[in-house]
Amino acid sequence: MNQASADCPLCRDAGGVLVMQMPKWRVIRSLDDANFPAFYRLIWQAHVAEFSDLSSEDRATCMDAVVRIEQTLREALQPAKINLATLGNVVPHLHWHVIARFDWDSHFPNPVWGASRREVSGGAEARLPLALTDLDRRVALALA
Repeated sequence: MNQASADCPLCRDAGGVLVMQMPKWRVIRSLDDANFPAFYRLIWQAHVAEFSDLSSEDRATCMDAVVRIEQTLREALQPAKINLATLGNVVPHLHWHVIARFDWDSHFPNPVWGASRREVSGGAEARLPLALTDLDRRVALALA
């Protein structure tokens, strides 16, 4: 259960821009969709499928990190909403999505996986109040 799986993309690869790595988890910024530049994932290092696979101590450790990411995105970006999700339907390896959402984003108020509602003139990254490298640095500092 805790071994790495050769078939799992989150066991094989970082999964995006590595922001912070600790023994039990890592945080990446997703590069999957330019419409959502402030899209982070906390990925549990051990190959487990469900949150309930973790001990109560590990669940607390995991959620503390998720909350720190959320707080950092809220402080740095003042989004309309933060979306938290752990689905694992496509990749059954425990990971949390922490996504800053804005009333101007391409899908809002729809989910990021739902239908687009508008074009974002100039691109979503350009609408953020700071550079992604600066945001990554803030997230890493909050997790340190």
